[in-house]
Amino acid sequence: MMSLKGLGVGETEDQNKIRFQVELEFVQCLANPNYLNFLAQRGYLKENTFINYLKYLLYWREPDYARYLKYPTCLYFLELLQHEHFRAELGKAQCAKFIDDQQILLWQHYTRRRNRLMEMTAQRNSATDGPHTNGQPNNTK
Repeated sequence: MMSLKGLGVGETEDQNKIRFQVELEFVQCLANPNYLNFLAQRGYLKENTFINYLKYLLYWREPDYARYLKYPTCLYFLELLQHEHFRAELGKAQCAKFIDDQQILLWQHYTRRRNRLMEMTAQRNSATDGPHTNGQPNNTK
């Protein structure tokens, strides 16, 4: 197993794995603007210990760690959380709603574009394969 960042001295391998899983789950939660709004409204984003923890979590940007993330948007928000102004704005429900709406629009655009590219690739591949007989390519040359 790869070495984990910032591990306490004397932690067992099981404790290291649990820390990794907990931090992975927490970092991925940062991709949810509603959760960020929740943290801001409860005052977590004003606490120095929490802000320091967010700085510590920046190691997730390294490729060895980022490859475990299912929601890469969380890294973008983790970076933005380093800025006091962004943390303050997250306390406003309309800010979280705006971010959430923008995220949904991005996903919709990405999905449509990806589907279009896949269709174009499939059409291009079928055009270059030539005529098929009984589901098999025509290999007469």
